[in-house]
Amino acid sequence: MKSKSEIVSNWLPRYTGMAVEDFSRYILLTNFSGYLKKFAEWGGVDIVGADRAMPCATADGITMINFGMGSPNTASVCDLLTAIGPANEKGRRSGPKAVLFLGKCGGLKAKNKLGDLILPIGAIRGEGTSDSYMPPEIPALPAFALQKAISTTIRDAKRDYWTGTVYTTNRRVWEHDNKFKRYLRKTRAMAIDMETATLFTAAFKNKFPAGALLLVSDTPMTPEGVKTEASDAKVTHDYVDFHVRMGIESLKQLMNKGNTVKHLKF
Repeated sequence: MKSKSEIVSNWLPRYTGMAVEDFSRYILLTNFSGYLKKFAEWGGVDIVGADRAMPCATADGITMINFGMGSPNTASVCDLLTAIGPANEKGRRSGPKAVLFLGKCGGLKAKNKLGDLILPIGAIRGEGTSDSYMPPEIPALPAFALQKAISTTIRDAKRDYWTGTVYTTNRRVWEHDNKFKRYLRKTRAMAIDMETATLFTAAFKNKFPAGALLLVSDTPMTPEGVKTEASDAKVTHDYVDFHVRMGIESLKQLMNKGNTVKHLKF
């Protein structure tokens, strides 16, 4: 296998357990097994590839993939998704029509509360993985029209959300590091996670539109706000159903209206 298209066409089924032709071109990404389980139950479908690295399910024209945690896995799934869609005369696939990441994040502002939704308008590339895709001075931005569709869906549900930037890091355990927290305050970021900047950058490189809707699951700038098993279970119980519903409805809005979400002419 010499070309990227040959590799990803072979690896997407290997990672997910699902044939390339069975993927929808509207994709929900998550890194939580509970999200995928809810999606499959609501859609009345089985989870495919439960023994694989990236299990998935397809229902009502949408495929959800649990790709795991962190920026390397995010980059990998972005590359693999280029295997889907119709091929042109050179054999290149057209890729997804829209990719929406439903992730959890840590709120960095005092005004952030558990269960808040954050719609990122950009992400700070602190993870390093995205440097393999674009020069470091290139901003990590979502597809504007996709974020607009998410905004409309949330407001139709009579809910509010925050906008702002998200700092994406490769560090999983940093909550004890006061120097790093002082740096985070200087960035003016609204939240911190491990995937969003990589998604925006790798999706841009791979020429498909991507967006994110993040759920505040902890407020780690204070010791009492650091996530615990008990606090995460409460967030999951109280807020995850709505989070998943907003993701599904946002993509259905695009599907039903036939809108394109490519924000640039690639």
